[in-house]
Amino acid sequence: MRGDTKPDVCVIGLGYIGLPTAAIIARANCPVTGIDVSQHVVDTINRGEIHIEEVDLDGLVRGVVQRGMLKASTQIVPADVFVIAVPTPFEKDGQHTPDVSYVMAAATEVAGVLKKGDCIILESTSPVGTTEQMRDLIAGLRPDLKLPGLTTDTPDVSIAYCPERVLPGKILEELTHNDRSIGGITPRCARKALAFYKRFVRGTCVTTDAKSAEMTKLVENAYRDVNIAFANELSIISDEMGLDVWEVIKLANRHPRVNILTPGPGVGGHCIAVDPWFIINGAPEHSPLIRTGREVNDAKMHHVVARAEKLIADNPGVPVACLGLAFKANIDDFRESPARFVASRLARKFGSQVSIVEPYAGELPIEFKDTGVELVDLDHALENCGILIVLVDHDVFKVVPSEERAQALVYDTRGIWPDASMEPRKEGLRLAS
Repeated sequence: MRGDTKPDVCVIGLGYIGLPTAAIIARANCPVTGIDVSQHVVDTINRGEIHIEEVDLDGLVRGVVQRGMLKASTQIVPADVFVIAVPTPFEKDGQHTPDVSYVMAAATEVAGVLKKGDCIILESTSPVGTTEQMRDLIAGLRPDLKLPGLTTDTPDVSIAYCPERVLPGKILEELTHNDRSIGGITPRCARKALAFYKRFVRGTCVTTDAKSAEMTKLVENAYRDVNIAFANELSIISDEMGLDVWEVIKLANRHPRVNILTPGPGVGGHCIAVDPWFIINGAPEHSPLIRTGREVNDAKMHHVVARAEKLIADNPGVPVACLGLAFKANIDDFRESPARFVASRLARKFGSQVSIVEPYAGELPIEFKDTGVELVDLDHALENCGILIVLVDHDVFKVVPSEERAQALVYDTRGIWPDASMEPRKEGLRLAS
């Protein structure tokens, strides 16, 4: 890449981060080929359509595909810049061990088409040291190339780590405007990646080393997890003491140096609920606070299940609606969702007495099969269910007026209806017909 020549870019992984990233890069007039293992995903994108829910993404993808700036494939292609945005889940070992096999598989594919002058950037949330591990893998596969940090000569390729820090529902905005931490294997690698990101990022791009950038991403999400754990623990204590946790937090936050976050039924998503374990796994003897935060947030899900079960058992025959399955408001992402966990537990115990309202789902997840539970719309739930369990604070739930839920018992885990009550009204509850 010399002067203002637009680099050819290959984005590997077209999920919740990879597809928006590919579209943003294409909008900056860099030709992009997106790679995914799913033929369905590839075909969908090549039609100018999307397979995930994200604000304004449909129009952006349609536009860059129509202009010929973005295409998708299941096969790796040569490029000037490779951006790896594949999943990093846990191993199935019960120890929350990070699984970087998808990253290494992507790096193996890249190694097959790598040429002198190319730049490889890992964006997947990863344990500290993964970028160097990826470099070492490529070095073994391509002994004809000099790789950064392994030679005293000028390396043939650049390798860097640059994690995303975006909020679902605002991904396009935040990919463009948020600051980025760019960690290179060497300072030269960081500068090469910096030049690339400056083509489409308006936020400040700060260069550092790869390990510091990897740790920064994990720290950001562990910080939020620990703070949410404090709020969730407060909510459990308040339940035991008969206090309104929302009122307590609202009053406490009037202190100029206090900012308690919002409790909920737990913590979900593939970031806050996952990333702290990467730190714990790397330093298990020195991370008791981070581990406790994870355990508190996981325990909150079971606390909510227990309270909901008691409410339902104390009101036999009353139809129940669980409001929401997503891990946060106004998205269709159900990964690691505490709402999904709670609702599925209730479905298995109470069967067809339970209905699910999730405006961002066309069908129920697999764990609801054979439970007798149905996916219904919000109006149906308000008209027919005497118990409403709020698990997600979707905007469409927030605007339900008090008179439409006046006859129902409400267990509000999100605090969206401060006037609601778990105590029965004098008029009585709706019973199953």
